[in-house]
Amino acid sequence: MTVRVVLVAPVTGQVARFGDEMPDAAALRRAEAAAGALPAFVRAYSAPEARCRATVDALGVHAVPATELGDLDVGRWRGRELDDVAADEPEAMAAWLSDPEAAPHGGEALPALVARAAGWLASQAEAGGRVLAVVPPAVVRAAVIGALGLSPAVFWRLDVPPLTATELTGRAGRWNWRCGRALRA
Repeated sequence: MTVRVVLVAPVTGQVARFGDEMPDAAALRRAEAAAGALPAFVRAYSAPEARCRATVDALGVHAVPATELGDLDVGRWRGRELDDVAADEPEAMAAWLSDPEAAPHGGEALPALVARAAGWLASQAEAGGRVLAVVPPAVVRAAVIGALGLSPAVFWRLDVPPLTATELTGRAGRWNWRCGRALRA
């Protein structure tokens, strides 16, 4: 049975921050305008983050909450701005960005996120059909890495802009990846 999973990155706030921040009104208007660009689907899911739920609402999609699609747990860095952490803890930041096993923040290491995303993809492959999921960019990266059997070391080399769709099509344990495309009205 074939499954087509479309992972949509949510709209975001203006500041690069570890954690969950509500998107501004302009970003939500962009999501509303993009609703017509969504492909057909039979099941929809949303990560628990507020930005994902707000994007789902703006897209006009009824989505089932899925905690397993939650963002990378960055432990004690949660809520802090990226630039502040880099300034306060340059060695920890460098380790985190260069070693997939590193979790200087006390949260989740990248291989754990990849395993979590791959497990969710496997569950969708069993059900088949067309699936839409609004998930944080880290989960999109992890899903691609898990589906294609890539090393977690490539995690930071995959860019996932807001309001883009990344498609994974699977059948018999084999996945194909269609690189992200912008959702536009």
